[in-house]
Amino acid sequence: MATTIGFIGLGTMGSPMARNLLNHGYTVCVWGRRPASMAPLVAVGAKAGESAAHVASLSDIVVTMVTDTKAVENVILGDHGIAAGARPGSMVIDHSTIDPGGAERISRELQTRNIEMLDAPVSGGGAAAEAGTLAIMAGGSKAAFERAHPLLSCYAKTIVHVGASGAGQVAKACNQICTIVNQLGAAEAMLLAERAGVDQRAVKEVLMGGFAASRMLDLQAPKMIARDFAGKVESRLHHKDIHIVLDLARKFGIELPASAAAADVLDRLQQRGGARQDSAAIFTVLNSRSSPPRAR
Repeated sequence: MATTIGFIGLGTMGSPMARNLLNHGYTVCVWGRRPASMAPLVAVGAKAGESAAHVASLSDIVVTMVTDTKAVENVILGDHGIAAGARPGSMVIDHSTIDPGGAERISRELQTRNIEMLDAPVSGGGAAAEAGTLAIMAGGSKAAFERAHPLLSCYAKTIVHVGASGAGQVAKACNQICTIVNQLGAAEAMLLAERAGVDQRAVKEVLMGGFAASRMLDLQAPKMIARDFAGKVESRLHHKDIHIVLDLARKFGIELPASAAAADVLDRLQQRGGARQDSAAIFTVLNSRSSPPRAR
């Protein structure tokens, strides 16, 4: 077991992941831009770092869980970032969902400093982070993956080495296609049921018993029915992810029509000021774009 694990990025996902490391006996040093995000973890035994560089200077492995490619680059390679404090022979594990090319670029830069990196995005949401049952898709060397595996098993149930640097992020893009397109399908189904005057809850119940069943239908349909869009998975994150997918599609010259349709609806939700709403709020975009129901 590594002497100290650094953890940077203490939001909905990062905080329970860091707590699970503490629960498994690791020494954990945390840092977040907001001191308030560190306080609950410090209260249960984590050390408080002064900066990303300071955390790295104390750690054998530093874990990051931030928003996007720019944020990862800043926290790892920026002023007072991880690379400024990390010791040769240490490792960075990035759980953020970012552009695969960005992951490769950051990994190459860290290699020049004798620091290994895994791009290891996660799937499962906050509940899985709390329960320690996340899925992790990792890109990087096999040796780095094997070194990281005991740590990853503290908060993940499915842990797969997908390939070289950047491969984890490609796998996450594939994950997000299935997630976000399924969410759009759930929104369309709930809108059709509502406009037809059929009980949406009954429709959702029966769909979950057949081939239409999906995690996104199960989680998002009740929010759509209740018009409860308080941000749990904020739409800005799915918006960012689906555009990573489309950038990859352009790079490889492939057509992804379902992803493009989902991106269009998420674009419109951002334009309507829904960035901080739950992604289930795509229902409101479909609802507003549809004609009123005809008299029966």
